[in-house]
Amino acid sequence: MKLTVHTAAAASFLSALLLLPCSALLATIPLLLFLLLCITAPFCPQWSFYLPLISKSVTGNRGVALTFDDGPNSISTPIILTLLQKHKLQACFFVIGEKAAAHPELIAEIIKQGHSIGNHSWRHDNLLMLRSRKQLCLDIHNTQETLGRMGVIPTVFRPPAGITNPRLRYALKREGLIAITYSCRAFDGGNKNITDLAQRILNRLQDGDIILLHDIPLNDDTEQEVWARELDNLLTSLGNRKPVVEPLEKLIGQQVMRKKRKK
Repeated sequence: MKLTVHTAAAASFLSALLLLPCSALLATIPLLLFLLLCITAPFCPQWSFYLPLISKSVTGNRGVALTFDDGPNSISTPIILTLLQKHKLQACFFVIGEKAAAHPELIAEIIKQGHSIGNHSWRHDNLLMLRSRKQLCLDIHNTQETLGRMGVIPTVFRPPAGITNPRLRYALKREGLIAITYSCRAFDGGNKNITDLAQRILNRLQDGDIILLHDIPLNDDTEQEVWARELDNLLTSLGNRKPVVEPLEKLIGQQVMRKKRKK
């Protein structure tokens, strides 16, 4: 049985009731443990505590999937697309709504080259999960609406920084979205730490992983070249790897997005 908020609540309250005849103080321990779980669970992107999360293959497919967060960007996105095209690999871009609205041509190019688009919130507010349910719903909806005008309707959402909360389930259900996180990352701090980026991913990589990378420009041309070289090295290694890089939909067993006529 998976430990969710409902199973944890039931177990803690039952334990408290059983301990209460012995000691009121002892009875508070399972309740405090439940409170601790509720506080820490949002920061665990592989733990389906408050809502179902997909962080790696659920279909039995042993391939790995490439995902890029926080774009699109006029500098970094074309570099990524060029390298993906060079290595003949597909990826899913989890885009920021505000950035997508500023760069519809990049969204079009991502789709043209055979990649997919996911919803990554409107502004990548790291405190989004502390906002009200109304604000959370509006943030996700605005991104869906903006991408819809570009002919794309994502069916997947990645929360900023992988953080969740109890209200996210409701917000995603309203938009017909599921939550996708990740199981392999380089802890690059949003392309702030790119040294040995490729090797850090490869050292952690396991079959069925969903890989997290970033679509964020670096501070200067020198760092940009280092990042591009690291990405090229990573894609080279992944292209020679068995099992192979697969589209995200093959790992999650459903569509990542739907196409519609542009408004």
